Amino acid sequence: MDFDPALVRWLASVSTDPYAFVMGAFPWGVLGTRLENESGPEAWQAELLKRIRDRLIDPTGAILEATASGHGVGKSACVAWIILWAVSTLNDTKGVITANTETQLKTKTWAELGKWYHLFIARDLFKLTATSLFHPERERTWRIDMVPWSERNTEAFAGLHNKGKRILLVFDEASAIPDVIWETSEGALTDRDTQIIWAVFGNPTRSTGRFRECFVGGRFADQWHTRSVDSRAVRFTDHEQITRWERLYGFDSDFFKIRVLGTFPRQGEMEFFRAEEVDAAMNRDIDGHPYDPLALGVDVARFGSNCSVIWPRKGRDARSIPRESYQGLNTVELAKCVFSMHERLRSDGIFIDGGGVGGGVVDNVRNMHLFVYEVQFGAKPDGVNWTQGIEGERYANKRAEMYGALRAWIKTGALPNDSDLRRQLLSITYTHNVKDQILLTPKEQMMREGKPSPDDVDALACTFALPLAKHDHSGHDGPHKPLVESEYDPFSPERMVA
Repeated sequence: MDFDPALVRWLASVSTDPYAFVMGAFPWGVLGTRLENESGPEAWQAELLKRIRDRLIDPTGAILEATASGHGVGKSACVAWIILWAVSTLNDTKGVITANTETQLKTKTWAELGKWYHLFIARDLFKLTATSLFHPERERTWRIDMVPWSERNTEAFAGLHNKGKRILLVFDEASAIPDVIWETSEGALTDRDTQIIWAVFGNPTRSTGRFRECFVGGRFADQWHTRSVDSRAVRFTDHEQITRWERLYGFDSDFFKIRVLGTFPRQGEMEFFRAEEVDAAMNRDIDGHPYDPLALGVDVARFGSNCSVIWPRKGRDARSIPRESYQGLNTVELAKCVFSMHERLRSDGIFIDGGGVGGGVVDNVRNMHLFVYEVQFGAKPDGVNWTQGIEGERYANKRAEMYGALRAWIKTGALPNDSDLRRQLLSITYTHNVKDQILLTPKEQMMREGKPSPDDVDALACTFALPLAKHDHSGHDGPHKPLVESEYDPFSPERMVA
């Protein structure tokens, strides 16, 4: 290919400085161009580019950058700059770009790359197609690809290796990308002596998932450098519209937090539980009553990776008595565990998920002469509204009704401070059916999306299947006083004496 040696030398000189690359690769302030009234990146964009530069100068592992923002702050433009810098300043660079949907990827992310590619001073050295950006003479080894994600086909992310060179991985609208894609992509982080840059961007629409876990308080917060970008701090956003949103929805509303402040909401879009209420329950002092009935909720595992869970709840206290989790037990073995916990705690009611293999557990526990409430998650809701806080809510099935009661209980109840439980609760999403009834996302679909299986939550929800009456021997550690007494007992000790 014909090329300008001075241009190639300049590209090599900014190989570790994406900010200098952006300032020199595009016609900022040049009359007759789209940038004639622009002087360079926004402050947050410059901060990100300089952060990557500083990490490349003193590399210590992969560069992991997560950016949450409001609308219209220039995320797609920044993604385009990073792509063009990565591919043009180091030979044999490889990369994968994906987004929450194929439509977003094609019409927003890749379309924005096309705009900046045509302004790029070295565009003749590379070829841009509908799905790839590559060097024509080294098409196999020097390329960036646009790859829509698929939960059933993750190989495109698993095979991203480029030892000794540079790897670029970009997630756009990362909040809606399933956890399984994140987990598969982590395989690219294993190459030694390689420049690895993983940058994720998105509106913080969900208060759970891997994107949320990158930020403060998340499981992966110590691995990622993060930032939140406020739309009000960007020059080209519509500040009048932002003012109208603040007036209509309020500064502290989840709508304003997601779309303007770039911060995570109390409750994500269509998430069933509120993060702030779950956190409060996990840190609340227990204030139960000794007469509160003790219920055992049992969720029976249906798949090898799932767990069977027995969860005791005494009134507002679901923390003091730890739940028990089992994996690989058959129905007889699990029934024995239920019987053992009942004998130890003297529970007032046993609620077992009777769907699928759960019916076998119900039958075995009943054969041990224990009374069991069989809970069918797909059955019609009872509609008794015995739990305060769900009056007027309409549910599509029994599972949704129990979860509604659990959600109301969480506002005053006490939960164990458990990060896995928190993830399960905040992963529960819902929609409305044609009758405008609340319908929860099925457990199987959640697992296909890479979310944790809500085994613990299902067990706890079972304790809300039906009400139990208070009495003065609730959860008593020992044999109960008979609930029915007779004036005459022919078998009493005094009558058994000859």
